[in-house]
Amino acid sequence: MKRKLLLVFAVLMIGTLLLSATGQAYEQAEVKNGGSISGRVILKGTVPVPRVFPLVLYPFGPFCKKVSDGQGNIRLLEFAVDSKEGLKDAVVALEEVQKGKPFPAMKAEWVTVDCMFHPADVPDSEQYTVGSEGKLHHEHPLVTVVQNHQPVSIVNRDPIFHNAQFFQNEKGNIILNFPLPASTEPRGGMLNFEQGKRVTQLICGMHEFMQSWGFRVDNPYYAKTKKGGAFLIDQIPPGTYRVIAWHPHMKMIEKEVTVPADGNVNLDFEFQSAEVQRPLYESQRDYRVGTATPHSHMLMDSDERIIMEEGKP
Repeated sequence: MKRKLLLVFAVLMIGTLLLSATGQAYEQAEVKNGGSISGRVILKGTVPVPRVFPLVLYPFGPFCKKVSDGQGNIRLLEFAVDSKEGLKDAVVALEEVQKGKPFPAMKAEWVTVDCMFHPADVPDSEQYTVGSEGKLHHEHPLVTVVQNHQPVSIVNRDPIFHNAQFFQNEKGNIILNFPLPASTEPRGGMLNFEQGKRVTQLICGMHEFMQSWGFRVDNPYYAKTKKGGAFLIDQIPPGTYRVIAWHPHMKMIEKEVTVPADGNVNLDFEFQSAEVQRPLYESQRDYRVGTATPHSHMLMDSDERIIMEEGKP
């Protein structure tokens, strides 16, 4: 009898620990008279300048220069803002929703194209824009929504070697790391966040400018803004919710809103460019290589030895 009681107690303790570690599981349920939240996310103030990465510092420069500025640098544009201050790639999400519309398991997928990590579900129409001079400009898709304890995968479409490193950004430690040889087959692993953590940054271990971000959600009530900063979250059970807006390098904004039955609530979020926050390792007060230094590029020959080609643009 005592053994049975001890076994029951142990099972209850394990269940309690798992619940405290993972939170209450989301439950799918019929949503009657659901409402919605719509609005825009904007960035006020001067748009932060791109970070600059001289190609001389990285291997396979002649290939990666396809996305360079023509002066030997990669310029990482992290804030895509339109003429009306609409901010692309912000995530808006409802917090602590326990039940509602379906929430199928999410597998985050990226592709490597021209020395950039791209979310696999972002179409070309969202990656390119026509400038005032009539030329086509690339807008790097920056953010992917992810789910904890779910697989991630990357297909390397480049004919060169990359390395995927997923950082848990709040602490700076690597939580997943795997090589990316040129292949049509996906490589990946399981993305496991520590309790309370929800931001991951994907960086190539060989090319620091290859960066992408993931934001963890635990229910289906979220949206990622496209060009113009607009978003819509629907089929929300009537009630009062905490709603957050997040963008890389910005402090999260939180608001409370009551969603009426069969109604729509307009909710806008406003970030301030003066409040951009970067970890110390991302500060760029000066070029790490002097701008007068001749551009060099590193190539791998057939014997896999590093050779240098000096003076190439």
